[in-house]
Order: sequence, then structure tokens, then C-alpha cells
Amino acid sequence: MNLIIEVIGSFLASIGFAILFNIKGKHVIIAGLAGAIGACVYKMALLYDCSEMMAIFIASLCFSFYSEILARICKTPVTTYIVCALIPLVPGGGMYQTMLQALQGNIDQALTTGLNTLSIAGVLVSGILIVSTLMRTVYRRRSNL
Repeated sequence: MNLIIEVIGSFLASIGFAILFNIKGKHVIIAGLAGAIGACVYKMALLYDCSEMMAIFIASLCFSFYSEILARICKTPVTTYIVCALIPLVPGGGMYQTMLQALQGNIDQALTTGLNTLSIAGVLVSGILIVSTLMRTVYRRRSNL
């Protein structure tokens, strides 16, 4: 039940940011589904005992593939969907905790939390980068044939 609530929350958060970014029509729902897919895959990977880093990586691969494919089908820029799908997975809590620990003078804890947060952000970006590079290579080869 918690998984369903969290996926619905991620869907609504992605839709909210899609509206904030002035995305129109059916693209709002597609962007919301991208965020829901990312959150669902992340939570499922955590349920199957993946580490947080691996779960984020797998989720970023999944929503990136979804975004790339639907961007081609709908003839829109892929960033329209990827930016909205990122929202539920961005480590905002880690950023907050890093700043809180730094302001309280706990430098060791701030550095540990900050490094973990940067690692999560890097894994998220690397998943998107891998899919983007792969899709660009595939479509370039198809256009050359």
C-alpha cells in the first residue's frame, strides 16, 4: 500500500512541476508517468535489497528510456520529460541535512552526508547520460542506413 501511495505522490509531484515548467496538453500526463515510473522502479529495487545507489541508477535508466522513446514518438525535446521525472528522485533531503550539519558545526557529519548526496546525484545523472548516449547512437545508425 505504501508503494502505491508513494508512486501516486511521485506522479502528482511530476505533474506539478510539469505545470510549473509550462508543459501543455498530453505531455503533462506523460511527464507525470515518467516520474511515477522512476519512483516505482526505485522503490521496487529497494524492496529487492538493492543499495540506494543501485536503486537510483536503475530508476534513472528506466525513466530515461521511457522519456527518450516517448520524446521521439511525441516529437518533443526529451528534457520535457526527464526534468519532471527527476523531481521525485532528487536527493533534496540529503542536501538539507548537509547544510544543517554544517551550520550546527558537525563538519564530519556534513562531509559524510554531502558526499553521499553528491554520489546519489552523480549516479542519477550517469544513468541519464548512458541512456542518452545509447539512444543517440542507435538513432544515428538508423538514419545512416
